[in-house]
Amino acid sequence: MTDRLAELSAQGVAVWLDDLSRVRLTSGSLDKLRQEQHVVGVTTNPSIFQKALSDADAYDEQLRDLAVQGVTVEEAVRLMTAKDVRWAADVFRPNYDSSNGVDGRISIEVDPRKAHETAATVAEAKTLWWLVDRPNLYIKIPATEAGLPAITEVLGNGISVNVTLIFSVERYRAVMEAFLTGLEKAKENGHDLSKIGSVASFFVSRVDSEVDKRLDKIGSDEAKALKGKAAIANARLAYQAYTEVFEGDRWKALADAGAQPQRPLWASTGTKNPDFLDTIYVEELVAPGTVNTMPESVIFAYEDHGTTKGDTVTPNFADAEKTFADLTAAGIDVTDVFKVLEDEGVEKFEASWKELLEGVTKSLKAASSGAKHPSDAA
Repeated sequence: MTDRLAELSAQGVAVWLDDLSRVRLTSGSLDKLRQEQHVVGVTTNPSIFQKALSDADAYDEQLRDLAVQGVTVEEAVRLMTAKDVRWAADVFRPNYDSSNGVDGRISIEVDPRKAHETAATVAEAKTLWWLVDRPNLYIKIPATEAGLPAITEVLGNGISVNVTLIFSVERYRAVMEAFLTGLEKAKENGHDLSKIGSVASFFVSRVDSEVDKRLDKIGSDEAKALKGKAAIANARLAYQAYTEVFEGDRWKALADAGAQPQRPLWASTGTKNPDFLDTIYVEELVAPGTVNTMPESVIFAYEDHGTTKGDTVTPNFADAEKTFADLTAAGIDVTDVFKVLEDEGVEKFEASWKELLEGVTKSLKAASSGAKHPSDAA
């Protein structure tokens, strides 16, 4: 029987799970994915935690304890999510140790409401790093304009970072600049660069969703022929930028000091268009030194019928450039596409965070009532 996920891993693609919940941890299903499906890391986001914490039963005991303590809803959310992330970090610690800190990483995101506030993002990143207290943690910081200096400062403090919500190659280059500057600051501050990890989460399927909607509106044959091509081309051009930056002298000086490269991470790799192959954003983005964080459904789909064809990225740089030239010629304003996607990404995470806070507020009240907490009368 073909072990397709092992073949994918052998090509230099780290398979990560884009999901986490208390149920996955207590049932052992997360560890099973680690042991049987070659999963070597986990990413989370506000939407994932909103879904996870909506299952109040899984968090009953902790909710009762938090209600008795009378913590605020924000404190409760942070303590519950931190517990899940810490637990997951312990599950994946063997992968972290065996890969010298490259894999076995678990991500937790700063409050998305602070996406446009540099100082607040830095402060929360430091707090989360202290709260989870695991070396294989990543703090997720969005690649907004305010997020870029926060990324540099957080890395400069020796804290590992997962940069999220990257859509354009231009913004990705700014992220890599923030990473390099951050490591240079970390070196100046006396931190061990070999202990600092980072990935840059480049979103994929959402690009096709937005571009294809616009191509349909244009309606020409040329436009229709470009559907389903933008996202993969965009990610391939991002990898081209990555190879350029991480082959330069500036990076070599940091690598000589023990630094690890900031790997490109393909995020949003579940297909949103039912007409597309369910593994397309995995098969067409195979390249050495990358991460693909997948929903569980995509992991099992690849295990069942995925095809590993070797490197499908670097031989196609020229085709990717042509695709974007054709998109522009067809009337697609790619700059506007990326702005809309970033704005929507922040808004969606803020909405999920709001739902999360509302759900936990209700759960705390219910737990307070059950525990006969004094505040129940209020």
